[in-house]
Amino acid sequence: MGVKELMSLAGGLGLFLLGMTIMSEGIEKAAGAKLRGILEKFTTNRFSGLLVGVFFTGIVQSSSACTALVVSFVNSGLMNLYQAAGVIFGANIGTTITSQLVSFNLSAYAPVILLAGVVASMVAKNQTVEKFSDVVTGFGVLFLGISTMSSGMSSLKESQMVVDTLASLKNPMLAVFVGLIITTVVQSSSVTVSLTLLMAQQGLFTDVNICLFIILGCNIGACTTALLASLAGKKDAKRAAMIHLLFNVIGTILMFVLFLVAMDPIASALHGISSDDGRFVANAHTIIKIAQVIVLMPFSNLIVKLTYLVVPGKDQKVGYRDTFQLKYIGDKVLFNPSTAVVDGMKELERMAALANDNLNRAMNALITLDEEDIKEVHEMEKNIDFLNHSITSYFIKINTSTLPIEDLQGIGSLFHVANDIERIGDHAENIVGMAERRKEEGAAFSPQAQLELTEMLEIVNQMLTTSLNSILKTPDAATMKTLSEMENRVDAKEQQLQKNHIERLTLQECTPEAGMIFSDVVSALERVADHALNIASYIRKREDIV
Repeated sequence: MGVKELMSLAGGLGLFLLGMTIMSEGIEKAAGAKLRGILEKFTTNRFSGLLVGVFFTGIVQSSSACTALVVSFVNSGLMNLYQAAGVIFGANIGTTITSQLVSFNLSAYAPVILLAGVVASMVAKNQTVEKFSDVVTGFGVLFLGISTMSSGMSSLKESQMVVDTLASLKNPMLAVFVGLIITTVVQSSSVTVSLTLLMAQQGLFTDVNICLFIILGCNIGACTTALLASLAGKKDAKRAAMIHLLFNVIGTILMFVLFLVAMDPIASALHGISSDDGRFVANAHTIIKIAQVIVLMPFSNLIVKLTYLVVPGKDQKVGYRDTFQLKYIGDKVLFNPSTAVVDGMKELERMAALANDNLNRAMNALITLDEEDIKEVHEMEKNIDFLNHSITSYFIKINTSTLPIEDLQGIGSLFHVANDIERIGDHAENIVGMAERRKEEGAAFSPQAQLELTEMLEIVNQMLTTSLNSILKTPDAATMKTLSEMENRVDAKEQQLQKNHIERLTLQECTPEAGMIFSDVVSALERVADHALNIASYIRKREDIV
C-alpha cells in the first residue's frame, strides 16, 4: 500500500468525521431547543426515555453527542439518573442508524447531496433553514468521505501486510481491544463500525465473523466522550456517564460469552438476513444493541444504584445564600451549548431569590432598626452585584453561534432580566440606607404608617413571587394579566399612601424626617413592582422569540 492509498484513507476518514460534526452541530443549532424540550418532557419514565434516546441519536447521528447532552442535563438538574438511564439505553440503539445508512452504498449520491446543501446554504435567508442546509451538507460530506475511504480500501487487498494482519486477527479478545482503542481515539463508534463495514465489503477479513467482536470493543470505546464530558461535572453527571459505561461493559461481556458459545448459529442467522458482508456488519451492530437493551432494561434501576458504588459521596452544595459562588455556571461547572442558557437562567433565579430576601430584610430593618439585618443587607448586596456581573459576563461569553438558534435569539432578554433583578437589590440597599438615616435622626413611624408599609410590601411580595417563578417557567397570558393588575394595585396604593402621608404631616401626626423616609420607601416599593413586571415580560418576550 503506497502513500496515495494512505492519503486517500486519511482524507476519507477526515471527511467522514467532518460530515458527522457538521450534521450534528447543524441539527443542534437548528433544533437544539426543541430537542431539549423533547428530552425534558418525554423522559418521565424509562420506556419513553428509551424511545427519545433512539429518536434523538438517530437524528444527530451520534450517541456520544446524545449521551454528553444527557450528562449535562443531569448536571443541571433537568433530569434524574433514572430518566437518564432510559435515554442512554435508547442512544445505544439509535447510533446503529449510521452504519445502516453506510451499508446501503449511498456514496454515489454524495456529490448531489453535497451540492444541494451548499446551494441551500448560499441562498437561505432564514437562520433555521441555513442550519438545516448545513445538515444536508454534512450528510453529503459524510458519504463523500465513505466513497473516498472505500476507494482507498479497494487497494488494500493488494497489500500482503494488510491481508496478513487482518487474517491474523482471530483472537476475540484482541478484536475487542482493537475496536476499543480505535473508537477511543476517534471518539465515535459510528466511525469505527463504518470502517469495519467498508473493510468487510472489500473482503479484507478472512473470517468476517471477527467483526462481531470488533463491534463489541467499539461499544465500550464510545463511552469515552461522555466520561470526558463528565469530569468537570457534579457527582450525578459522573454517574450518568458511568451508566453508559456499565451498560456497554456488562452488555459486551454477555454478548462476548454468547458469541463464544454459539457463534455458528448466530453468524449463520445474521448472514441469512444480510445481502453482503457490509450489511452483515450493520445488521450485527443493530441486533447486538437491541439485544443488550432487551436484556439490561429490566435491570436499569440496579445499574443506576451500582453507579453510586462506583462514584460514591455527595457534592459540596452551594446554597442560594452562599456568597461569591456560582452554582450552575462558571469554570468549575460542566458546559454544554444545549443547556448553557438553562443553566444561566437557574443562576438568575438564585440571584432573584437573594434580591427578594434582601428586600424583606431591608424592610424589617427599616421598622426594627436591627443592626444585624442592616449589616446583612449590605453584605448580600455585594453578593448580588457579584452574581449580576458573573451572569452577565457568562451570557456575553456564550452569546455565539454555538448555541441553538432559539437560545441565541432569546438571550438578549436575559440581560434585561439580570439588570432588573440587580435593581431590586439596589432598592433593598437604598431602603436599609433609609433605616440607618432613621436611626441617626431618631425619626419614628406612626403605627398607621407601619401598617401601610406592611400592606404595600405584601402586595409587592406577591408580585415578586409570581414574577420570579416565571424565570424557569414562562408565564402564560393569564399570569401576565394577573401581574399587570397587581402592578396597577401597587401604583394605586402608592398614590393613596402618599396622600395619607401628606395628611399626617398636615395634622402633625408624624415628623417631616419620618415623612420623607416614608415617601422614599413607598416610591422604592413601587419601582420594585415595576421591575417585577419587567422580569416576567422579558421572559415572556424571550419565549415568543424562541
